[in-house]
Amino acid sequence: MAKAARLKKELEQLEVSPPPGASCWIVQDTIDSLEGIILGPTGSPFQGGTFKFKINIPDRYPFEPPKVEFVTPVYHPNIDGQGRICLDILKMPPAGDWRPSINLYSVLTSLQLLLSEPNPRDPLMADIARQYQFDTQKYEETARNWTHKYAVSEGKENVSKLASKRKSDGEQCNAMDIKKNKL
Repeated sequence: MAKAARLKKELEQLEVSPPPGASCWIVQDTIDSLEGIILGPTGSPFQGGTFKFKINIPDRYPFEPPKVEFVTPVYHPNIDGQGRICLDILKMPPAGDWRPSINLYSVLTSLQLLLSEPNPRDPLMADIARQYQFDTQKYEETARNWTHKYAVSEGKENVSKLASKRKSDGEQCNAMDIKKNKL
């Protein structure tokens, strides 16, 4: 009961005021299953990409963290080939830092930060972490290539469709606009 009320409140907050460049929404009318997108952070090798992810909410939420996985492939030391994410706020103590006070807004913001600032000291992909630490140029080149291959063409198409629907030229689109227009 508390889980449903809390999720409803969190989702309403995300609908009204999502973090810039990120959004999530309910899938198939079940509050336990969400999906969303994150726009690649400016200045990162992921810039210009639209990255899809899914969130499964456990029965014991908020006492257990949500299970978050990227659907879009991401070349990153903390994200593996299946989209699993190594992020301390997505793990229970003592290995992680999840607390019931953390909400979905914080999770989305942390995912954006992880894209901007990988953590090679706690990698899921050791080879990519080594490359990030010792050959940053090659890491960034590969990450940009993956972003272009897997996340840019779909993202450009979504933003382009949305932009053509906008009434005024000066408006910018964000992740919530893309979601609302089902693009």
